[in-house]
Amino acid sequence: MTPNIGVKAEDIELRLFLEAMYSRYHYDFREYSKASLKRRLLLACERMGYPSLSALQGGILHDDSLLPLLLNYLTVQVSDMFRDPGYFRAIREQVIPHLKTYPSLKVWVAGCSSGEELYSLAILFREEGLEEKTTFYATDINGTALAKAEAGVYDLQRIALFTKNHRLSGGTGSLSEYYHAAYGAARFDQTLRRRAVFSDHSLASDSVFAEMHLVSCRNVLIYFDRPLQDRAVGLFREALVRKGFLGIGARESLRFNAHVKAYSEFLSAERIYQKRSDA
Repeated sequence: MTPNIGVKAEDIELRLFLEAMYSRYHYDFREYSKASLKRRLLLACERMGYPSLSALQGGILHDDSLLPLLLNYLTVQVSDMFRDPGYFRAIREQVIPHLKTYPSLKVWVAGCSSGEELYSLAILFREEGLEEKTTFYATDINGTALAKAEAGVYDLQRIALFTKNHRLSGGTGSLSEYYHAAYGAARFDQTLRRRAVFSDHSLASDSVFAEMHLVSCRNVLIYFDRPLQDRAVGLFREALVRKGFLGIGARESLRFNAHVKAYSEFLSAERIYQKRSDA
């Protein structure tokens, strides 16, 4: 049989590595963007001292302690509080008036990473008088990131940008009301997470767990291949109440998604969609 010389060894290694991760730990990255995964895993090999993806696969199969470190490479943890302030201003000015008509609310921050978006929404809902009737669900597949989110501690050097974004988002008062600074870090008020539930959840393999009024999943879909994007948006469709809202990242779109007909464009510039009443 003639070997398939058109397939690169690294691509075969990547496929086998992802299958091993799923079989051994039930983390399913098989439908994530291959180019992005390959780049991040090769970086992991370099920094962790493995000569190849095959060698890294052997390491992760036989040493459970490597998993948290590896997940930090496989999951993207880039965020800021009130990132893309126009999105949060739109939530405040256009979405909140609709949410105020409900007796109670559930908000899902999917792919919450280290919690910046959760705290942004918690602050926004407090400022708009909705905090006390809202339950926030913050989910991610990275346990280390979830622990950081629950701690709510960020480098003090980041606060200037957080403060600017909060102001541009239409924030009332000062962001400094919500944190205490000490020893080069800002610890956000623990009351902001009093109504938050932090949980491990995979958009690749887990199911819907509650009925939501707002789902915010920003800058996550861009790391998925098309079938996984379809699965994730389908989960959000199942989770949302009729006329519930879905917010995605500035570089993301539902245009070619299998579930696009279940949503209407509520604010297209800010990538905010509303589930159709007949969906």
